[in-house]
Amino acid sequence: MPDVRTAIAARPLVLDGGLGTMLEKRGHDLSGALWSAGVLIDGPDEVRDVHAAFVDVGADIVTTASYQLGYDNLAGAGKDAAEVDALLETSVRLAREAADGRAWVAASVGPFGAVRADGSEYTGAYGMSVAELAEWHRRRLHVLAEAGSDLLAVETIASPAEAEAVAIALEGVGIPAWISLSGASTAFADGGALAAALAAAASPAEVVAVGANCCPPRDIARLLAAMPESTPAVVYPNSGEAWDAVSRSWHGDATATFADLDAWLDAGARLIGGCCRTTPADIAGLGRRLKG
Repeated sequence: MPDVRTAIAARPLVLDGGLGTMLEKRGHDLSGALWSAGVLIDGPDEVRDVHAAFVDVGADIVTTASYQLGYDNLAGAGKDAAEVDALLETSVRLAREAADGRAWVAASVGPFGAVRADGSEYTGAYGMSVAELAEWHRRRLHVLAEAGSDLLAVETIASPAEAEAVAIALEGVGIPAWISLSGASTAFADGGALAAALAAAASPAEVVAVGANCCPPRDIARLLAAMPESTPAVVYPNSGEAWDAVSRSWHGDATATFADLDAWLDAGARLIGGCCRTTPADIAGLGRRLKG
C-alpha cells in the first residue's frame, strides 16, 4: 500500500461503515457498557469478518474495534492496563488480517464520553481540563500507533476542550491521524466553537484531515463551511434515518446517506464513509460513485 498521505492527495478515499451496526445484524447484543469492544473480547473472529465485509466492497480504510477500549472502563470489567494494551493491539491485528493488503488500517480512538457510556459524547460535558483530557488520551494513542496501524482515527470528539486535548496528545505519536468531531454534540451548536475546534484539531503535523461523524447527513454541510482553509475533510455521517427516542426505533430514508456527496467533494471532503446504521451495501454504492 502507498503512503496514506499521498493517497489522500491523489483521490478521495472510501471509509468503512458501522462496525457496531453490522455486529448487531450478526446477532450480538451491544447494549452493555463495552459495546463492540465486548465482541472484540468474546468473538474476535466476528470482528475480523465485519472488517473483511467492508474491504470486500471497496473500502480503502477500515477502522478498528477499539473505540470503547479504555483503561478505566475495562478496569471495571477486571482488565488491568497490560490486558487493555493487548486488546488494543488485537484490534489492530484483526483489522490488518481482514485488510490483507487491500486497505489501510485506521485505529479507532473514541472520546472520553464513549468510555463513560452515558451519552456525554453528544454534550462534551466532562468536567475535565484540557491537560487532564490530553493525559487520559495519550497512552491509548501511542499503544495503537505502535501496534502497526497505518493511521489513527480519533472519532466523535465532543467539545472544543477535547479537540485541543487530542491535538496535544497526538504530538510525536509517529503516524498520521484524523480528528473527527461529534457532529451531533451540543458543544458545537455555536458556529464559532465549531470553527475553533476544527482549527485546533488541524494544528498538529500528524493530522491529515479533520471533520465530523455520527450525525445526520444534513449536518455535514455546516461542518464543511467551518473547515480551516486548505485542510482535507473527513466526513462519515450516520444513515439518512433518525432515532425516535419515544418509540425507540429508527425512521427515515436509509438510502439518503450520501445524497449530498457531490457537494461534500466540492467543499474539500477527501475521506468519506458512514457511521451508525451504514452497511457494506452503502459503502459499495459510495465506492462506485467515488471510483467511477
